Amino acid sequence: MLRPIGTGLLVLMLVLSADQLSKFWILYGLDLPARGSVAVLPFLNFTMVWNHAVTFGMFGGFGGAGRIVFSVIAMVVACCLLVWMARTPSKLTAACVGAVTGGAIGNVIDRVRYGAVVDFLHAHAFGWSWYVFNVADSAIVCAVCVLLLQNFLSDGQQQTS
Repeated sequence: MLRPIGTGLLVLMLVLSADQLSKFWILYGLDLPARGSVAVLPFLNFTMVWNHAVTFGMFGGFGGAGRIVFSVIAMVVACCLLVWMARTPSKLTAACVGAVTGGAIGNVIDRVRYGAVVDFLHAHAFGWSWYVFNVADSAIVCAVCVLLLQNFLSDGQQQTS
């Protein structure tokens, strides 16, 4: 049976692998940069976006320095998250922290490798359109939501499972 740190590291590697493999396929298998956008379902497109900023395009005014600044900040945060993961007795918390860390590292790899984050998932329906995002972003948002729900339901008491 895995200890919480093992669970967290496993989830980190799964998220990081899924993120990087999906981006590799989008860039080199589907060749989305040349195609621009491909309809997948009536409510989902693969749409190529090179995100030079952070979530939802925030802080895009950093220019070329943004690549370095955002990468350094993300890696510092990832290190802090690894400490949290190592200290928590909760497998659920460790898994969520692992998902956030894996997603953060996946986006850092993009910034270092391509100079921007590869975003390609574009959800839309009934005239509504969400920002274009990727697997790493999805893992981060879902894990944070679970952490918030876990904290809300436990009334701040530490859970061990």
